[in-house]
Amino acid sequence: MISVAINGYGTIGKRVADAVAAQEDMKVAGVSKTKPDFEARVAIEKGYDLYVSIPEREKLFDEAGIPVSGTVEDMLEEADIVVDATPEGIGAKNLEMYREKGIKAIFQGGEKHDAIGLSFNSFANYHESLGADYTRVVSCNTTGLCRTLKPIDDLCGIKKVRAVMVRRGADPVQVKKGPINAIVPNPPTVPSHHGPDLKTVMKGVNIHTVALLVPTTLMHQHNIMVELEDPVEADEIKARLDETTRVMLVRASEGLASTAEIMEYAKELGRSRNDLFEIPVWEESINVVDGELFYMQAVHQESDAVPESVDAIRALLELEEDNMKSIMKTNRAMGIL
Repeated sequence: MISVAINGYGTIGKRVADAVAAQEDMKVAGVSKTKPDFEARVAIEKGYDLYVSIPEREKLFDEAGIPVSGTVEDMLEEADIVVDATPEGIGAKNLEMYREKGIKAIFQGGEKHDAIGLSFNSFANYHESLGADYTRVVSCNTTGLCRTLKPIDDLCGIKKVRAVMVRRGADPVQVKKGPINAIVPNPPTVPSHHGPDLKTVMKGVNIHTVALLVPTTLMHQHNIMVELEDPVEADEIKARLDETTRVMLVRASEGLASTAEIMEYAKELGRSRNDLFEIPVWEESINVVDGELFYMQAVHQESDAVPESVDAIRALLELEEDNMKSIMKTNRAMGIL
């Protein structure tokens, strides 16, 4: 039973903690918080040992009546590996601490690939992280691209990808972010960073992306155009995506015509926090015209990359050499389709 520390118990960290706790071959050594908020209190109620990220703030936890088991460095002593789910840029700064402690670490997509040296996706390059000391799970958007482009590439080969990334303006809890009444090119330069990020795990893929922010909090949405190497029918693409785990075909004709309706469907699945780990692809959008594939998909940015963090743990610790065996273990434990 592998002990996993979760450094950062926010949007991603709390989901990773629950995912780890659900696995048969790992357990949560502890989670960390910078402040004694409701998430810290819930972590204690769930039975997780809580550690303070900033030692000088331990008194604040005492005053709030929230017990802590020590500092992050104390937590690392109890763990075999750490998943760093701290805010963007903080993880790279924590890397030196992990090196000094001699502990393997997994970072999130907010960190730069060059800062960590290796990126990870369960389907595209699991083997590259086998036995590595550090790896970075690519971002929610890049994970979404991998989930659908990898099986398409396996089926018929990819010449070129062009994608328009319609990104949510903020997560539901981020009340101080926007936009509220605007569409924002983000970045205004072309191409966006999503293409280079995909290339860190799908080596050699020819992709360029543009991205914009819109006033919604629910999901990202992708509009993808793929020039294919080999002739293929739209029905063959549909069949391949339908049989690919962590991808789901949805139909607008069945009332799933928007991200709002997809998230309403996610509530019906009965999962914690209404999470949707799978990438929904609108079946009606899949079409092949003159050798070019078109399709649309959505990404639940709060949860889609969480199962990849679990698979990355197995890769770094060499608990499972076969990526599909790890994927299926993770899926069974998390109830993923």
